[in-house]
Amino acid sequence: ETRHDENGLIWPMAIAPYEVVVCPLNINEAPVMAEAERYYTELKAAGVDVILDDRDVRAGVKFKDADLIGFPIRIVLGGKGVAAGEVEVKQRTKADPEKYPLADGVRIVAELVRAAKAV
Repeated sequence: ETRHDENGLIWPMAIAPYEVVVCPLNINEAPVMAEAERYYTELKAAGVDVILDDRDVRAGVKFKDADLIGFPIRIVLGGKGVAAGEVEVKQRTKADPEKYPLADGVRIVAELVRAAKAV
């Protein structure tokens, strides 16, 4: 009852249904899906509880559902970002997303999850 805002739930990392959701913006773009699947696989191997939102719906629907469910971290992979070598990481408790180099995203997200669990 106390862990929500106007957009939905805000789960603490320790009890969230999943710690991270990977959101590819266009599932029909092969490079985007390849990166999304790589992120999913590598985060899983790093011990992160992750889900891949591979539904064929608009980005806004994926973002709204992620906030409503309360995933602590949302990873966004789009065609322009992948081409530019960037990934967007949005923490549910922060107002704005952050961009990181595509090659460093898995490590950074895994560190964010570990740090949140340590609290």
